[in-house]
Amino acid sequence: MNVSTLEWSITVGVTVAVILFDIIIVARKPHEPSIKECASYLAVYVSMAIAFGFWIMYFHDTSAKDGDYSLQFFAGWLTEYSLSIDNLFIFLIIMASFKVPRKYQQEALMVGIVLALIFRAIFIALGAVAINNFSWIFYIFGAFLLYTAYTLVKDTDHDDDGDNAVVRFARKRFTVSEQWDGLKLFVQENGKRAITPMFLVIIALGTTDLLFALDSIPAIYGLTKEPYLVFTANVFALMGLRQLYFLLGDLLKRLIYLSQGLSVLLAFIGVKLILHALHENELPFINGGEHVKVPEIPTLVSLGVIVVVLGTTAVLSLVVSGRRVRAGLTPEGDKVDVVSDSDVPERDPERD
Repeated sequence: MNVSTLEWSITVGVTVAVILFDIIIVARKPHEPSIKECASYLAVYVSMAIAFGFWIMYFHDTSAKDGDYSLQFFAGWLTEYSLSIDNLFIFLIIMASFKVPRKYQQEALMVGIVLALIFRAIFIALGAVAINNFSWIFYIFGAFLLYTAYTLVKDTDHDDDGDNAVVRFARKRFTVSEQWDGLKLFVQENGKRAITPMFLVIIALGTTDLLFALDSIPAIYGLTKEPYLVFTANVFALMGLRQLYFLLGDLLKRLIYLSQGLSVLLAFIGVKLILHALHENELPFINGGEHVKVPEIPTLVSLGVIVVVLGTTAVLSLVVSGRRVRAGLTPEGDKVDVVSDSDVPERDPERD
């Protein structure tokens, strides 16, 4: 794929501009956005991603032999978007476990998204270098995705994601204040410096982003080998993630089979990577260092599998969780805890 320096510059420039715009909006007035606000922004970001895919089709597919770069982009974008939604679910758990006030959640989410973009950019660059120099890296990518798929099946509740080892280390080494003050990380209490709860939230979000970057980058490289498409698919998957968090709300909890769906998806891409590694094999202990004649999965088939798996996962999750809620259970199938009126949070008249 022939991407000019100007094209890269415009892409990075627009990405930075969108992020800065989002940061300015959040910093100007920290608030819980309305459903209308979230839906409007999300519609714009999704439309931008779709338009970009058609732009790739028009300007790059037609100039390449058997070019299917637009299909690669759409497959990568959908995969990264689904992984980002799973990441969003972890963000939800982190916010709840640290009891982040609703008016500060936008700021915390913005930091989490910026960190996610930074980590993914680093791993995209490292992945591109590894692919260009070591063909056998696809074996490692494939095996890693198969292992990730297995761990997703085992751990669908994410019980300990809000308080990991790094957060526990910070709690032991520093005095933690109970005071919330936006994105301020340190405060003075009784003449001593203490870290704010937001400091711990950012640590939790950052370490979570790092782990998700390790999963997402091998997955996207299983669908396209073009760094430009890998980068843009990740950028568009992260755009609107903050709005999606508030728009979906409790609906996220109803995606009860999301982890299972993602495990199937990652396993499929892992197999695709291993088949590609065998096809390009240069390891002397496999087939004498010669290429292994195995079928490779076309991009169109990959895109079809992604759409079917994600669609089935979403529909099945909503149907089953809906039945459980109507039966008086939680979406996960547990009994609903009875709460008193004092436990119910007051409604925000501005949001209503």
